[in-house]
Amino acid sequence: MIALMEGVSFILLLMAMPLKYLYGHPEYVKVIGWIHGLLFILYVLALVNVKMSNGWSILKSVIAFLASLLPFGTFILDISLRKEENLPVS
Repeated sequence: MIALMEGVSFILLLMAMPLKYLYGHPEYVKVIGWIHGLLFILYVLALVNVKMSNGWSILKSVIAFLASLLPFGTFILDISLRKEENLPVS
């Protein structure tokens, strides 16, 4: 859930950037950026927790971390993990 919320906040932050630089509304980036930063920290903490509790390899953990740096990366990661666990992809 945190990964999906972090992914949404990242997309919103990318959408807010033109509002700041083209239309002079830095408040959107400030608010969304703060929320995204908090969600990113929670994502990394959750990732460490999952790595430790589920025995994820370093490679899988690094891939999950890198997914958070790419637009739509956490959404693709979620789909991949659901398929791996044989959970419904919705």
